Amino acid sequence: MTRYFEVLQSDGAARIGEMILKRKIQTPSIIDVSYFRDPENPIVDAGSLWNISPEDADANVKDLRTSTGDDTLIILPHQAIPPVILHENSDVNEMMPEDSGAYGCLYRGWTSDNIDLYIMEAAGAFDNNAKKFFEKIVEIRNTIPFDTALYAPAIALPENVAMLAYLGIDLMDSTKTILASYRDLYLTSEGMQYLDRLSEFPCRCSACNGADISDIVSMAGPDRQEFLKQHNLNVLEAEMAYVRERIREETLREYIEGQCRARPWLTALLRLSDRECSYAESNTQVVRSVEMIANTSESLTRPEVVRFADRVVDRYAPPLADVLVILPCSAKKPYSISPSHQQFIRALGKHRKYVNELILTSPLGIVPRELEIAYPAAHYDISVTGQWSADEFEWVSSRLYSYLCSNDYGSVVAHVDGPYRKICETVAQKLGIRIICTSNGNATSKESLSNLKGTVSSLLKDESVTGIKKTEEMLRSIADFQFGKGAGKMLLPDGAVIKGPYPKYQIYVDKSQVATLVPQYGMLALTLKGADLILPSNSYIVTIDDFIPRGSILSPGVIKADTRIRPMDEVIVQGPRIIGVGRALMGGKQMTQSTRGIAVDLRHVRKY
Repeated sequence: MTRYFEVLQSDGAARIGEMILKRKIQTPSIIDVSYFRDPENPIVDAGSLWNISPEDADANVKDLRTSTGDDTLIILPHQAIPPVILHENSDVNEMMPEDSGAYGCLYRGWTSDNIDLYIMEAAGAFDNNAKKFFEKIVEIRNTIPFDTALYAPAIALPENVAMLAYLGIDLMDSTKTILASYRDLYLTSEGMQYLDRLSEFPCRCSACNGADISDIVSMAGPDRQEFLKQHNLNVLEAEMAYVRERIREETLREYIEGQCRARPWLTALLRLSDRECSYAESNTQVVRSVEMIANTSESLTRPEVVRFADRVVDRYAPPLADVLVILPCSAKKPYSISPSHQQFIRALGKHRKYVNELILTSPLGIVPRELEIAYPAAHYDISVTGQWSADEFEWVSSRLYSYLCSNDYGSVVAHVDGPYRKICETVAQKLGIRIICTSNGNATSKESLSNLKGTVSSLLKDESVTGIKKTEEMLRSIADFQFGKGAGKMLLPDGAVIKGPYPKYQIYVDKSQVATLVPQYGMLALTLKGADLILPSNSYIVTIDDFIPRGSILSPGVIKADTRIRPMDEVIVQGPRIIGVGRALMGGKQMTQSTRGIAVDLRHVRKY
């Protein structure tokens, strides 16, 4: 049980939190370890077991609790050992007290149910070792409860605090930044430089503004170091404030993709995080309120992109059709409202209801027409140069290859040019199939559109085939994509009625509304009747204790939650006396781990 720490908002593994002590600390935050010995500080240190006996340490903790009060967080007696020694020296392992930490890098309290802060001891020893550092963070984060803070000491610099926060570090300190000042290092968010190598100050903080660099360089050592200390701490605090803003805006990932270029090991950390996607994905929202900007090669592996691609394979089942038409993406989204796709749709004409449509795009790979409105298919932007990188080519090719391996078509038509066409030709060669290309180099030219129309018409000779009900299949596909295969048929059984203009569709079953398509996210919002229909699938259910909720459901009231639930998922709430629907504000695993915070923003509830 946590007493002092609460997560207020998340953006992936990064969190805005609050430590409710005698002085509130907003996280992620920079702390000054020099104050740990001051009992007036909100966080105090009970000391190292290298200096005092366990008995004295126990007495020290009791004295601190008496003198500081209940609104102070005490770092329990600890025994810091560099990780390499701990893992390689069995004698040292035997020396470690049982409460010192599961990994020797993690301080733990006396009891496992009353901890607010874990400390990744010797975090600075992992500096520039991306693999070991990332593995340790994942190891710790997968062990400690979601609603406890993690502190990584002696590693923070202005250049890396954004990455540290992105990986789930809540507290950092100014130690390394201050030490850099005594090495005559001038720090920025992009890196560091020796003071005497600068021609002018690139910063206008309170220390640098109006200062003459030649005067600073000629200062005596202590005065020069004091100047650097003030500047470096200013930059560190400013960068941390900016990181918190990016978390609030849900755009930290976009910032990280550019900022990580400051150091090779930071870029490596991002790539390792994406490779071990389950860690970041489990904490990443299924929808965001802002556009997803994909400007780097790492955008191809960000959690939202990988999740979308996996769900297309695992959850999407295309409507039965003998012909697949492959189309290029467009700048305007959803694609179908763009000028180019409007021309494609008119060219297909009456034949469109007999074909499947698949859009090729970077970074998502492939987007079935039925899912073009689902996040992030209608919510991304990417730089366009007319040339694709090798990574983009390989990624989109692999997605198309997997799709064609899983779905059998009598004919495949590709109405694409340039890199899109090359991708189709490469995949066709790998599979040993024929893909018919209908564009003459300009997909929207009259000749190309006429060729598309004529080719599809000639391939559709069986007029007895039932046409695809596009709107119905779109909503079923979104339901499957959102809740799992089979949910679409449950929510839209035969005879269901769809009302409203595109894209504000409403689904009715037996004259009762069961769901609404939310255009902002391209996802379905359920009614209580819809929850009744989905409930037998046993998916996205949050089970609560025996109480009648009023408004939001706090995490202590959650007994069990589907581990597939991610932040911002539509969920069904079930209790002994109620059923409800709402929006998850935590992942399913986090709901059951947390003792503070809102688990579900409840929208409708019905008593039994």
